[in-house]
Amino acid sequence: MVFKKENGENQQATRKTMNINKNDTAVVVIDPQNDVLSEKGVSWDLVGESVKNNNTVENIERIFKAAKQNEFEVFISPHYYYPTDHNWKFAGNLEQMMLEVKEFDRRGALSLDGFLGSGADWLDRYKPFIEDGKTIVASPHKVYGPQTNDLVLQLRKRNISKVIILGMLANLCVEAHLRELLEQGFEVLVVKDATAAPRHPELGDGYKAALINFGYIANAVLSTDEVVAAMQ
Repeated sequence: MVFKKENGENQQATRKTMNINKNDTAVVVIDPQNDVLSEKGVSWDLVGESVKNNNTVENIERIFKAAKQNEFEVFISPHYYYPTDHNWKFAGNLEQMMLEVKEFDRRGALSLDGFLGSGADWLDRYKPFIEDGKTIVASPHKVYGPQTNDLVLQLRKRNISKVIILGMLANLCVEAHLRELLEQGFEVLVVKDATAAPRHPELGDGYKAALINFGYIANAVLSTDEVVAAMQ
């Protein structure tokens, strides 16, 4: 990336990096759920092309494997909606769409009835990593960011100061987590090809928008290959 100064001189921007260490760095996977990663999910028509282009499903699995093999702590920040949430009096544009198609819907906060295999459930290929008794599953976030769940508390209770974030959707929940975690004092690395975003005929390509903001905001933006190598 090259920036041009007012005096006409070119200034080369240095590539941002982050020191990854299992003692103070954790992996945060956002919304690794069927509705946004499975071809049977309610949002596949919007996100499927981006998911396929990035090999998102496979890359998320590679990060899971590397984290477990190299003893990095793994956190899940899930997105759930309960029947009572459908009584909200207002919602943003994409938020309203999610509620209308019943994305991430569960039958109740204290019920797992109908959860197995639903759109709110994890992809089957991720379950061995998430359900190993070691992965920390935070309470659900309700819009896009972790302001409404206990992710930050769970990270701080384990002396985590750096996070590697990935998951869905790039321009919504991932970007919202990036911004909030930075504001909370964490260093944040985004895995750029372990995420994806909607492509909407009127709203545009959310992935392209997210990549631009990742580059401006994050402490580092790396590929799955680069992150796996660094974790080893």
